[in-house]
Amino acid sequence: MNLARQVLSGDTRAVARAISIVELEGAESNRLIGLLHANTGHAHVVGFTGPPGVGKSCLVDRLTRLWRKAKLKVAVLAVDPTSPFTGGALLGDRIRMQCHTLDPGVFFRSMATRGQLGGLAPTTHDAVSILDAAGFDIVVIETVGVGQGEVDISRTAHMSVVVVAPGAGDDVQAIKAGVMEIADVFVVNKSDRDGADSTASEIEAMLMLGSSKLDSELPAVIKTSVLNGDGIDQLEVAISDFVKRGGIDNARARARA
Repeated sequence: MNLARQVLSGDTRAVARAISIVELEGAESNRLIGLLHANTGHAHVVGFTGPPGVGKSCLVDRLTRLWRKAKLKVAVLAVDPTSPFTGGALLGDRIRMQCHTLDPGVFFRSMATRGQLGGLAPTTHDAVSILDAAGFDIVVIETVGVGQGEVDISRTAHMSVVVVAPGAGDDVQAIKAGVMEIADVFVVNKSDRDGADSTASEIEAMLMLGSSKLDSELPAVIKTSVLNGDGIDQLEVAISDFVKRGGIDNARARARA
């Protein structure tokens, strides 16, 4: 009960302890989530997914800067792969977000998959509930690098941003199965490289193929470059527009159904 009160007050140390408790998946975890549940449902949960090496961490870093300028509290859950030999994880996403280390308005937590398929850690949903109850405005989930069928992020995040990059083989082939269907926004990152325009065009063509939706209802396809900052503002606007259109509220309703 005392830990739950500390979490609700926004104590980041208590938040870290609470997430550690839910990762153990014991009876104490269930009691804690039960105490916090009534105070959830306020945060916007945004998932970033896509193949390994496309720049998800760097995109999240740049977006976090924009959100902090707008005085929003941001929490990031970065899911890292677990070694099948040692059981450990590199937790390398922290390296790309060092500029936020001393910012009290940013909370960063790495979570190992522990062999779980689907791109998320087993207790990601409970960790999101803790961060939501702690008063964070935006909770970002960055999945481990995923392939065609790992769509668990759509069940946890209110909106899904699928990130690809040109010049890494058949980009559209890497995302064309289930991941194509969960995306609310597509991002072609590293757009300063050759092939970015053709990759964006291929995604747009696939979205229109066989779709009964109007062009305005299809997911946006945005080209970004973390290197020179192109498209980052446009991506932030696309996420904000999704919220304003009620997309997140609709996703919450679907989750409750």
